[in-house]
Amino acid sequence: MQEQSAYQDAISLKYPEAVVIVVAKDEGGRYNPITLGWSMVSSSTPPMLAVAINARAHSVSAIRHSRAFVLAFPAATQAEEALFFGTHSGRDTAKLAATGTPTQPAVAIDGLLLSEAVANFECVLEGEAPSGDHIIFIGRVVASHRNAHPGPGRLYSLGQGGLGSAQPGEVFARR
Repeated sequence: MQEQSAYQDAISLKYPEAVVIVVAKDEGGRYNPITLGWSMVSSSTPPMLAVAINARAHSVSAIRHSRAFVLAFPAATQAEEALFFGTHSGRDTAKLAATGTPTQPAVAIDGLLLSEAVANFECVLEGEAPSGDHIIFIGRVVASHRNAHPGPGRLYSLGQGGLGSAQPGEVFARR
């Protein structure tokens, strides 16, 4: 039986939730990463991925400028970087340089892959849609990469600012 509750109480039950890091080249030529909690597969044929970004974020103008982005599934070992990327603005911080995050060139777009991520997807911008205080960006996947030496699993948001790990396909309970 369901009971009515406040939105914040009910939505807190969605965790754990996968996080992604999106990297796009901004107008100044700097690759800017941002950590996001909202992503999805939006098409299988052709493969497309969508992300939602706060309309005020620097990454919005970077994606619009570059017309492309890399979507990375961060490894559990990248929790500190993911937190930094999601709490600092690329307007005034060179986030990749500040964290020393290992990267490698993308092969199909002008972008950077996160070398330690579980997987990276190079996307060409296909469209965008406003969604309240966020913009949904839809990218067509033009190249996919997986880590040749997978580590301790993928990074997840556990809610209330907590980050944790899980192996792909692993079922786990929130503690």
